[in-house]
Amino acid sequence: MRSSAKFSAAAVAAALALTTLTACGGDSSASGGENGNVKIMVGGLDKVIYMPAMLTQRLGYFKAEGLKVQLLTEPAGVQATTSLVAGDVQGVVGFYDHTLDLQVKGKQVESVVQLAQAPGEVEVVSNKAAGEMASPKDFKGKKLGVTGLGSSTDFLTKYLAVDSGVKTSEFTPVAVGAGQTFISALKQGSIQGGMTTDPTVAQIVDQKIGKVLIDMRTPEGSKQALGGLYPSSSLYMKADWVNGHKDTVQKLANAFVKTLKWMSTHSAEDIAAKMPSDYAQGGAKLYVEAIKSTLPMFTKDGVMPADGPATVERVLKAFNPNLKNATVDLKKTYTTEFVKKAG
Repeated sequence: MRSSAKFSAAAVAAALALTTLTACGGDSSASGGENGNVKIMVGGLDKVIYMPAMLTQRLGYFKAEGLKVQLLTEPAGVQATTSLVAGDVQGVVGFYDHTLDLQVKGKQVESVVQLAQAPGEVEVVSNKAAGEMASPKDFKGKKLGVTGLGSSTDFLTKYLAVDSGVKTSEFTPVAVGAGQTFISALKQGSIQGGMTTDPTVAQIVDQKIGKVLIDMRTPEGSKQALGGLYPSSSLYMKADWVNGHKDTVQKLANAFVKTLKWMSTHSAEDIAAKMPSDYAQGGAKLYVEAIKSTLPMFTKDGVMPADGPATVERVLKAFNPNLKNATVDLKKTYTTEFVKKAG
């Protein structure tokens, strides 16, 4: 009960922050972009998988491009997507797979900077349930934590289950957010396992309350679990907004690509030193380890991996009835126009 209260409080706080900023800067995505003002919603600013967003801000690269970027946060990517569709923000740093899901719902959204080529996600199992959950084949009858229903953690959990012969109706996804709300749910036994990211993974292992079942923090881990590279963290935006604000989008791409290059030539310690100190909830040393474990997922140039979109489509069609028989135009779900100029 306590973890639910914390999660609700976090959601309310994020909503209030968004309301305040929207009141100050206009209530439509159409009003964004002028004078370099851009609002970007992140599916969890303190998650290592979305680290490039805050790092770009901290390195001063947005400012160097003449941009005034407001970074907002929601506990799950699906909520960030809702903000984009509603026109409250101009961009989202979240999982690329939402662009496919939105296309079949009649919304044209595209990734303009592909930050990662692997999910960065980890399926963990509590120590109490470890004896009865050795692989996704054992998901049947279990309660499994995800950041939010309809989120990318929800998508990937369902794929792992279906790929192992378990129907999506045979287990229960539970929205528990990330960080302390996820950890509390695991401790209390309200979930037996779940999908989360660093720094939550590092804390779970360090506190000895759970262990890693499936690790998708590296390209190799992605290929093993999903059969290929799975482009995940990205900056995605409405296609019509991109076409109407190409100069602003180019500046965003320039800033993010600079960050990706900086990350590829600096250590986890260097990166951690640039991030807000309160992101290291499990301690500075553990935070550095979390970054080190996740670094392999990031691209160095923001370019979409050639076979990535097809892998995402195959994964989503395996369990998502909306996509199963739908025709997806993958070329409209991403663009490399801006990152190639930035590079």
